[in-house]
Amino acid sequence: MTDSSKLHVEQVSSYLLTLQDSICAALTKIDGASFVEDSWQHANGSGGGRTRVLAQGNVIEKGGVNFSHVEGQQLPPAATLKRPELAGKAFQAMGVSLVIHPRNPFAPTSHMNVRFFVAGIETQEPIWWFGGGFDLTPYYGFTEDAQHWHRTANEICKPFGDEVFGKYKKWCDDYFYLPHRQEQRGIGGLFFDDLNDSNSDTCLDQNDFEHCFSFMQSVGDSFVKAYSPILQRRKDTLFDDANRQWQLLRRGRYVEFNLVHDRGTLFGLQSGGRTESILMSMPPKVAWEYMAEPQPGTPEHQLLEEFLVPKDWLSI
Repeated sequence: MTDSSKLHVEQVSSYLLTLQDSICAALTKIDGASFVEDSWQHANGSGGGRTRVLAQGNVIEKGGVNFSHVEGQQLPPAATLKRPELAGKAFQAMGVSLVIHPRNPFAPTSHMNVRFFVAGIETQEPIWWFGGGFDLTPYYGFTEDAQHWHRTANEICKPFGDEVFGKYKKWCDDYFYLPHRQEQRGIGGLFFDDLNDSNSDTCLDQNDFEHCFSFMQSVGDSFVKAYSPILQRRKDTLFDDANRQWQLLRRGRYVEFNLVHDRGTLFGLQSGGRTESILMSMPPKVAWEYMAEPQPGTPEHQLLEEFLVPKDWLSI
């Protein structure tokens, strides 16, 4: 690995560990219960991580905030499908990935991921890139929540160029889509990938390492600002068994997406990642029922018709 690549890896790893600490501290303050930490290393020496899980908390039914730093001799198919020039190259990959499943059906599930890859690290010209974003999956729709979520995402992007939010919002809408259901997974947010110093299609005004890293940090640092007010607003809402059953049914869609379509899940499994940490995003309880469609005019139907569709929430 070149000296500059080594410096980048150390710089990003240090930030990600600090980010994991700060997010866990903020969520612990809201919930009152603590995360349990599980530090792990692959037996073959190909890296490790720090998994933190909060289960059966006061507010969070299950939440996971995972840091991982893994390496391998060649990138798996999930990483090279759209970039075949990277096939066969050694790599390092690190990131923080989280999923929060609240207990209250009126509080939305949230997901955030920020990651850094270096491929060809044994060469004099390694290729690096950043990826990540965050998205929100409500079970009941609230306009003020959707507006706050997207306004925060827009604020993240503003310093990096006028086109960034629109591009990464659309990328998120397109990515978190279940084609077999013809449904959005949630109300979107931000999604970006392949952010590096040679990709002119990233929309950032500059594409050097520090600028790209700064954008990734802005996304990670803003997650609590985006999610905490929503969770605080909804965590104590009264609900009944019917609300809970609807939540479990919609969680089924979440599981379907993660197991069938999510590139991060596929990358982790194909690269020999730690299965327990990769699948920590799964909700603790979930349900599937045959042809379980809500009646028109109900809040459940409103979620599907008015919220789980791509929308310009900034103009509402």
